[in-house]
Amino acid sequence: MRRQKDAFPELDRVKKFFPLGIENPQLLTKAQIDQYNDQGYFFPCDIFNAKEIAGIRDYFDNLLLKTTAAGWNSYEIVNWHKHCRGVYDLVTNSRILDYVQDLLGETLILRHSHFFAKLPGDGKRVSWHQDASYWPLTPSKVVSAWLAIDDVDVDNGAMQVIPGSHKNAQVAFEKSSETENNVLNQTVHHPEKYGDDPVLLKLKAGQMSLHSDWVLHGSEPNISTRRRCGLAMRFLSSDVRAYNGWNKHSIVCRGSEPTGHWANHPRPKGELIPPK
Repeated sequence: MRRQKDAFPELDRVKKFFPLGIENPQLLTKAQIDQYNDQGYFFPCDIFNAKEIAGIRDYFDNLLLKTTAAGWNSYEIVNWHKHCRGVYDLVTNSRILDYVQDLLGETLILRHSHFFAKLPGDGKRVSWHQDASYWPLTPSKVVSAWLAIDDVDVDNGAMQVIPGSHKNAQVAFEKSSETENNVLNQTVHHPEKYGDDPVLLKLKAGQMSLHSDWVLHGSEPNISTRRRCGLAMRFLSSDVRAYNGWNKHSIVCRGSEPTGHWANHPRPKGELIPPK
């Protein structure tokens, strides 16, 4: 299999990690921001209490039923903040934005949302990868916020990260083989070469992790009898620019974006399941 160093060699991109953080953070301490910049991730952030996340889980359960009835699978609920009011309300929730703002500043743009729901025994994994490898963006100042809808642990395939690997900027990857059963399509082999030992991001439902778009991360299959669902939200700063139409699904969650480069989808009127 041929190794690649860039998924978009034809584009003029700045492929490196930029340290983040504002001068007067409101929720994250300066030590926690330093950890994010040094290790490439931070967790846990307490967002919703048990009663609140139970209501969100009920909403997702119903959404998943409608999703599969329409012919989609549990990994294909992507950018449905444009269609479903409940998803829009989650990705624009002030508690989530308050954490992200401490890293990115007063203007926050959601570029992408994606539910990752590993069903018990489905055999799917997320192979080691860097988010930035998939995204035609520059400069790459993106924070991935991952909200646990269910409890996530080693048995049901919690995310793992390689601390410090974000400092390598772009690392070589290969196209994933069919035998990997990868939800995505890129694989970085021997991730241990690029940082410290893997860290498991074990979260209780209602908690959230934050990670850089350059940090190596992945997750093993769900070997439990429990579902593992999380909502991944990709936030970026207003100076980031997108190629290949990757600016068309966005929401300007806070601040302003006067250039008009980023779309600003309105809150949906209801719950529309897009046709397959």
